[in-house]
Amino acid sequence: MSRSVVVDRPGRSHLDEAEPPAPGPGEALVRVTAAGLCGSDRELFDGTRPAGFVAYPITPGHEWSGTVTALGEQADPALLGAQVVGEGFRGCMACAPCRNGSPNLCLNGYDETGFTRPGAFADQLVLPTRLLHVLHPGADLRAAALLEPAAVVASAVRHAGLRPGDTAAVVGAGTLGVLALQLLAAASPAALAAIDLRPERAETAIAAGATTFLHPDEVTEAAFDVVVETAGALRTAHTAVALARRGGRVVLTGIPGDASDTVPTSLLVTRALTLHTVFGAGPADWAYAVRAFDSGVLRPAALITHELPLTEFEKALALSASPGAGKVLLRPDLD
Repeated sequence: MSRSVVVDRPGRSHLDEAEPPAPGPGEALVRVTAAGLCGSDRELFDGTRPAGFVAYPITPGHEWSGTVTALGEQADPALLGAQVVGEGFRGCMACAPCRNGSPNLCLNGYDETGFTRPGAFADQLVLPTRLLHVLHPGADLRAAALLEPAAVVASAVRHAGLRPGDTAAVVGAGTLGVLALQLLAAASPAALAAIDLRPERAETAIAAGATTFLHPDEVTEAAFDVVVETAGALRTAHTAVALARRGGRVVLTGIPGDASDTVPTSLLVTRALTLHTVFGAGPADWAYAVRAFDSGVLRPAALITHELPLTEFEKALALSASPGAGKVLLRPDLD
């Protein structure tokens, strides 16, 4: 039998047992090693995720790693036994964004593993092989479960276009912020600031490559060529724009819960800033993140603070929102 966490409706979940899913043509069956929790999983459980971005009942889990154990017809036999991670967006592959390499921006509706398709809070997961990214043999699959947020960060860093010698800042030093610091540090910036309200995050940020750690109130000058916002809190987008020098580049990844949050248009225009936003990650972003992970540039293992079995899904959700928690993983093998 195969187990999976099912959120029947907001606030209610159970552990389901059923026959293992079978891969269809062009699909792979993956034994899940680890799956991470994030704020969007809490939104799913609490019922605050926007309409159209979740379909109940659902097995959550969009950050995961595992091993291919079976293949359907027309799937590459070389994938059997491979250690993998996988993209979540199920684009139509026919619209213009999909054909341009951005299935995360598909024009034919939102469709994503863990939100509208069964996710990885389960023993096993089935998905199309075209979504898989193969890791180097012997990869740390616990750490690889963080490659989904890393792919989002990779999209932001690619948009930022940091050049050696540029100055850069990351607003927010949580999971996304630390991964952004690691990728940006690899481009040899002249200075790399981590900006966060919580001083307890300073040590991790410095270890990730930041040259300085600052409270937002300590930054009084628009001094950075590149600013990447990862916090998604009220006014963090405003802070990011205010930190960019004239002609600088700003990338926003967070979605604040308060719809009244605003970005200062006057600063965007008078400083001639380039502003990018990120929603999910496309195949090129995933490939970038996987290469960085395989080469050791991305080092996400240190961000993992808790690992729990599938049977403790709701406890894991609560832990993921608690002060001092880093990345919380569900591990099917711990049951």
